[in-house]
Amino acid sequence: MAYSIAVLISGSGSNLQAIIDRIEQGALHAEISLVISNRPGVRGLERASKHGLPTLVIDHRKYSTREDFDAALVRAIMDRGARGVILAGFMRIVTPVLINAFSGNILNIHPSIQPAFPGVNAQKQAFDYAVRISGCSIHFVDDKMDHGPIIIQAAVPAMAEDDEKSLGSRILALEHRIYPQAIQWLAQGRLEIQGRKVMVKDPPDPAAVETQGYPALVSPGLEAGF
Repeated sequence: MAYSIAVLISGSGSNLQAIIDRIEQGALHAEISLVISNRPGVRGLERASKHGLPTLVIDHRKYSTREDFDAALVRAIMDRGARGVILAGFMRIVTPVLINAFSGNILNIHPSIQPAFPGVNAQKQAFDYAVRISGCSIHFVDDKMDHGPIIIQAAVPAMAEDDEKSLGSRILALEHRIYPQAIQWLAQGRLEIQGRKVMVKDPPDPAAVETQGYPALVSPGLEAGF
């Protein structure tokens, strides 16, 4: 039986689409049991519906506390039998209510090389700081924002002629590759948290890949199909 996941979104759902694509291509051995958005009418819901996936809107504005909202998420996810929770552009700080319900099975993506530039608008923070290298990280979720143990990271060059949009686009192209890979390792039971470290069973060596004509480094490396 495929590893069942719920994907939580707040916007366009481009990482959701990347996950769907890898599942349909047979590279990612998981199934999406539910897509939840905390905002109605977002494009990510349209993407999910186009592929016949069940969707649900749970509007955070209808709950008086973050804990009450997360409790509603937990009920919906458990009702669909999902084992993993994938935060894909989900613009909410989650609480122990959700974290404890799916301990060790919640992943998040952040568009920086953590621990740099936590919080919102990480790409803009990197651009404003005039970094020479930026990237993205996939990590387990803990009780601090953009903090949990890191599974995989990708580094891309930040060029002098970049603006926030071009740098963000280069990062996003790699997000769409490393997130499905991390989910695959989770689905296969190949991830073990040891303090701050995440041990990947039989990981590929770090490798250079190309993104939008530029070299990038991914560590651990990507497997076939990603």
